[in-house]
Order: sequence, then C-alpha cells, then structure tokens
Amino acid sequence: MDKTWAGVIEKPRQYTIHSIPVPQPKDNEVLIRLEGCGVCASNLAIWEGAPWFEYPREAGSPGHEGWGVVQAVGSNVTTVQPGDRVAALTYHAFATHDLAAADAVVKLPPALANTPFPGEPLACAMNIFERAGIQSGQQVAVVGVGFLGALLVQLAKQAGATTMALSRRAFALETAREMGADQVFTYDDAVPHESCDVVIEATGKQQPLDIAANLTKVRGRLIVAGYHQDGPRTVNMQMWNWRGIDVINAHERDPEVYKTGIHKAVEAVTENRLNPSKLYTHCVSLSELPQAFDLMQSRPDGFVKALVLL
Repeated sequence: MDKTWAGVIEKPRQYTIHSIPVPQPKDNEVLIRLEGCGVCASNLAIWEGAPWFEYPREAGSPGHEGWGVVQAVGSNVTTVQPGDRVAALTYHAFATHDLAAADAVVKLPPALANTPFPGEPLACAMNIFERAGIQSGQQVAVVGVGFLGALLVQLAKQAGATTMALSRRAFALETAREMGADQVFTYDDAVPHESCDVVIEATGKQQPLDIAANLTKVRGRLIVAGYHQDGPRTVNMQMWNWRGIDVINAHERDPEVYKTGIHKAVEAVTENRLNPSKLYTHCVSLSELPQAFDLMQSRPDGFVKALVLL
C-alpha cells in the first residue's frame, strides 16, 4: 500500500478525509498501521476553533492516542519489528498510518491481543496516580468523572483509599460507583470541607477546581490533573496558604514520563488492577470523527470515551 487515509480539520467544525502517501520511517522511526485512536477532550479546542490555532490542521492531527501494528522500522531500530503490536506517542493518529519515534513505542503483550489500548490517556492516569501519592487508609476525592477521573477512582480504590467522587452528571456518578467509589456527590451537594487527604481535580474547569480546594484538608494534597487551557484561573491563595496544602500540577509534558506511564498501564491492565474497557462507550469510524466531537461536547448519558477504530 502506498497511500494512507487521514482526517483533516480544514477549519473549525469542517472535516474531510484525504488520501496521502504512506509516510516512510527515518532511521530512528517506526511506521505503525493504526488499529485505533482515542478521542481526547483536549482535541475539542481545535475542533471548535480556539483563536490560537491555524487551519487547515496537518493530516491526522490532533490524534495522539493511537495503537496498532508495526509495519516498518528505520535502519537503527532494534526494539520493535514489523508485526509487533504497540501503543505509541504519535501526533497524527486520526489516520490509517502514523510515524513514531522508536523510543516512544511500547510493545503490547499477547494478553492484550484484540484489546483497544489508547496508551497516552492510560499513561496520564498512571502518572497522575503516582504523583498523588495515595496511601491505604487515606480519604481521597476525585472531582470530575470523565474517562480520566473514572480511572483515578479505580486506582485510588485499588490502593486501599476511601474514595469519593464528585460530578455534575448523574450518569458519571453511576460510573464512579462502578469503578469503586465509596461515596458520590453532585457539585451542589453539601460535602464536608477540609475532609480529604488527597483531592484530584480532573475537569480543567474553574468551579471543580474551587470545590477540590475546599475539600483538601490542612496539609493535604491538591492534584491539578485537569487540562486548564481555555484561559486563566483564580485561586483562593489565602485559603491554600492558611491550610498549608501541597499543590501538584500533574499535567505532564515529558515524553519519557509518558512512555513510563504506558509501561505501567500495560502492567496494570494485564494484572487487572486497571480495567478501562467498560469506559470505551462509543466507537466511530475515521469518517465519523465529528460525531465523536459532538458526543464530547454534549456528554449524553452513556458517554464516557469515544474511540476511532480503523
């Protein structure tokens, strides 16, 4: 095959499929025949047309949650070979093929055969969990129960924490219970302030950030895991300072840390310490990607995460 299909966001809310030459791997690169790619909430700003983006976007962008089978490798690559099934950090994965740096590819074991594996968001959950430092017996709150929040509820419960989850959506709270939450609350419920050792904010919005801070006890830890990229935030620094809380920004940018997180996610899923499968609620084709964006915007009951299957 000398052609690949790739989605192109031509302008805000306008999407087409292009046929382009299959990219060829350089010496330290891997060509992956993609099986699928997760659709990330961070993609919405590009779809909606945030003013700092330029259009048209590169073919396959902004897909970055891809997995598939190695089709070809560069001359210097020894860690994987054609036929290996992998998850990878790539950035044009709304396509049938994408290139990845060889050191950004993680082999998937036979135990995960035929299992969707969007490595990047699973790595995010593992890395945030590690930075949160959750211990058995602690009181932990997760504010926001989308895909990431649901995974973190599950990980906190597995660690032996008493876990509460907060969301504005009743369906999300049902999901949190399925993931093991001991208590669930809406944002409007009366929840005891200063009640939690660790609080993870997983929405990227102002109101949940305020709620998360209010829940954090004296000398507790507030983990900011949400994607806060739509403008400035305000914080009650007087309260943060008075309580002496530790504030950790868990938004990761280091590719090596991401790769480590993918390895940890592979282990956790293989050992059944993490079970994301029930959270993959919607699957679309490459041509149906706009439907996945619409689902993320409206978040109907039943929706947690969409995958593009190729």
